[in-house]
Amino acid sequence: MATTTFSGPVVSQNGFSGAVTSTTSTSALLGDIADAVNTSGKALGTTLYNTTTKTFYVAQGATAGSTWIDASDGSTTITPA
Repeated sequence: MATTTFSGPVVSQNGFSGAVTSTTSTSALLGDIADAVNTSGKALGTTLYNTTTKTFYVAQGATAGSTWIDASDGSTTITPA
């Protein structure tokens, strides 16, 4: 899969407008199986920004106990307990 690195605003020649939004959480809350981030709306592929590590994490399943994996390195995980 190809990747692109850029900085600055994103400009579209084809009419893109709007803002990109992301859910945020902390490492402590990602690790709390009872927290809403794990019990409400979690699905395989759910992506959020971890404000503790300053990276994006991706859910590896839909259950409250499903692991979160750091998208920047693909190996750092947080497993709710």
